[in-house]
Amino acid sequence: MPGIDECLIEVMRLPGARGAAVVDWTSGLALGTIGESPSGDHEATAAETAELARMAAEQPVFAQADAPAAGLSGPPAPAVEDVIVTTAPGYHILRFVETAFDSSVFLHLWLDRAEGNLALARIRLGEIAERLVLA
Repeated sequence: MPGIDECLIEVMRLPGARGAAVVDWTSGLALGTIGESPSGDHEATAAETAELARMAAEQPVFAQADAPAAGLSGPPAPAVEDVIVTTAPGYHILRFVETAFDSSVFLHLWLDRAEGNLALARIRLGEIAERLVLA
């Protein structure tokens, strides 16, 4: 089970990856960063993306449907899996990470639009998030 640094290294192996971070969306702090930052400052980027993640995660419109009514069993999954923002030069994928405690962490991937594959990156980021161990 990889930790933050190993996961970030794996994320940067994705085609078109420019930079990545593990961010706590309640505090806006970067728990780990790698590569470039869109703003040139990883801490500022973490704080800005945390605002977007918090807005998405806390909105009732994105609330998880009642699991038993939907025929699902087990603990409820987070209502928001990921947030994707597209810009002319690239994509930003915020993938929420489920944790044993408060699940207030997400992976942020900055992906070059010309070199990256959004669908592949989203799938792989989800797989990486599932294996991430926060100590």
